[in-house]
Amino acid sequence: MPPIQIALVGIGKIVRDQHLPAIAKNGDYRLIAAASRHGTVDGIDNFKSIEAMLEAVPAIEAVSLCMPPQYRYEAARAALDAGKHVFLEKPPGATLSEVADLEALATSKGLSLFASWHSRYAPAVEAAKAFLAATTIRDVKVIWKEDVRHWHPNQEWIWAAGGLGIFDPGINALSIVTHILPRPLFITAATLEFPENRDAPIAAAIAFTDANKLPVSAEFDWRQTGKQSWDIVANTDAGEMVLSEGGAKLAVDGKIVHEEPEQEYPMLYKRFAEIIRAKTSDVDLAPLRHVADAFMLGRRKFVEAFHD
Repeated sequence: MPPIQIALVGIGKIVRDQHLPAIAKNGDYRLIAAASRHGTVDGIDNFKSIEAMLEAVPAIEAVSLCMPPQYRYEAARAALDAGKHVFLEKPPGATLSEVADLEALATSKGLSLFASWHSRYAPAVEAAKAFLAATTIRDVKVIWKEDVRHWHPNQEWIWAAGGLGIFDPGINALSIVTHILPRPLFITAATLEFPENRDAPIAAAIAFTDANKLPVSAEFDWRQTGKQSWDIVANTDAGEMVLSEGGAKLAVDGKIVHEEPEQEYPMLYKRFAEIIRAKTSDVDLAPLRHVADAFMLGRRKFVEAFHD
């Protein structure tokens, strides 16, 4: 089967660190073009806009959109209108209604739309899901704390309305939790901390439950220094489960039971090729719904100004 002719839009850090290596190692793809206001990719045609790229390179079959979520809807619609399959970097859009509209458009045109959640493909996530399915869960705690200055230096878009703030990394935790727990969650309370000079939160504390009253809590914070914390802890009848390092390691009662090298983005592109070949879409909006619910239900608390 010939490789999928793919293009990238929004050439920034995540593309260079993850997307380009994943595509290069996957024989299902051939990268033929890129579009970005500032970045370029060596060895292929580069354009300043997706519209110019789509007009100039009709051979493109799929487009991977990696710009900030506030700008993704128009680009995705342009690609779908041009008959291209679309990969959406997380979060898939600035609003739920935007992504719902894109999904409906993709379906109407017989195209594939992929709302990618890379943390779900962390190596120990499926093992954690299987462990929890085989026992009774008593409570769950999510601790997702990192240093924004390290991971997002001078990236002003994440602090703007629609940039999600702490939920940019926090949605990774939500993507895992919504995948590994046996029943859907809903938020019962939330506190969002906003720096007085920013439009997006720097921290959040959230309480969830499910239909069986399972207590689930999440602590998200962008002010962590030293060791970063990306942990999901579940107390169960089979022991304490700790899914750590963003889903890379699984331990039960302190003993590592699953650990493999990270392959998140290669797995995302494997999945994208699968849904294109199957002529279907993969658009799970549960993580983004929880972010929307946190903003809807959450109490705002203003804290001191944040400066890079």
